[in-house]
Amino acid sequence: MNFNKKTILITGGTGSFGSAFLNYLIENKISFREVRIFSRDEKKQDDLRKKISNKNVKFYLGDVRDEKSLNYAVENVDYIFHAAAYKQVPSCEFYPNEAMKTNVIGTNNVIEKAIEKKVKKVICLSTDKAVYPINAMGISKALMEKVAVSKSLLSQNSTVVCVTRYGNVLASRGSVIPLMISQIKNKLPITITDPNMTRFIMPMKKAIELVLFAIKNGQNGDIFIPKTPSTDLANIALAVQDFMQSKSKKIKIIGKRHGEKMHEYLMTDEEMVVAKKYDKYFKISSDIRDLNYNLYFNKGIMTKKQKSYSSNNSDLLKKDQLIKIFNQVKNDLINE
Repeated sequence: MNFNKKTILITGGTGSFGSAFLNYLIENKISFREVRIFSRDEKKQDDLRKKISNKNVKFYLGDVRDEKSLNYAVENVDYIFHAAAYKQVPSCEFYPNEAMKTNVIGTNNVIEKAIEKKVKKVICLSTDKAVYPINAMGISKALMEKVAVSKSLLSQNSTVVCVTRYGNVLASRGSVIPLMISQIKNKLPITITDPNMTRFIMPMKKAIELVLFAIKNGQNGDIFIPKTPSTDLANIALAVQDFMQSKSKKIKIIGKRHGEKMHEYLMTDEEMVVAKKYDKYFKISSDIRDLNYNLYFNKGIMTKKQKSYSSNNSDLLKKDQLIKIFNQVKNDLINE
């Protein structure tokens, strides 16, 4: 994607994805006009400002919940990467109304402002927890996707709105692998919920490649999903111990926590039926409904049964494969 002389806005720009994407743009000498980092945490903004020290990166203090605080940040922007979200399952379980305000209403505010300011394209970042959701975080992200797709259907909307949906990212803030590494550093046993629990897993580099594919190829209402491997928590724990050269091999099983699934999903049965396959990705295009809804009230479509895309039926990585991936992002994991 050519960002030459373009202005880019990253909401939640001091988070794991935002800071990694900013580093990608700078390290690859992308000749953007300006990158705007929008977030509500002034400390993280100050830390990032000092770390990158780039005059073409601007910092905007605000909250996606407050539509007015987006006014200056969105002005004359070409592309928006919307990463601002509440992502911690336990926090959202206790405060589901807060998850709704940020993940749903905040997304609506960003897209509405993008449409008003005639932004070329908005990419909204979603999660596998939005598929068959059982917790407040997943439900709020599923509704976020619905908001994004619904806005894309507006005939007067010249702004292209797309969604990317992916699983756990290595070294992202709050994820399980940095927690295990911290436990080893502090000479504590590694804790896992259930050794048979599976999760999708990929490096941040792959998440960035996905959003770049979406920004280049996405049409209104498209949802892009990566073809990504998964693994179980038992292999993750063993791989982390070997990766950290831990003398202790203690693993403590604590049991599945409230709001957790044994396996995650990247696509439902119904989505798999309509998904278009690319070399590295799937694409789910928005349907062609209109406000008359005739197709949905009076007619139907015959479809074939298709198996959902689950973390327990994708390619399961073994310990040695995981260690190889860990070594590719060693600095990010150790310094998280």
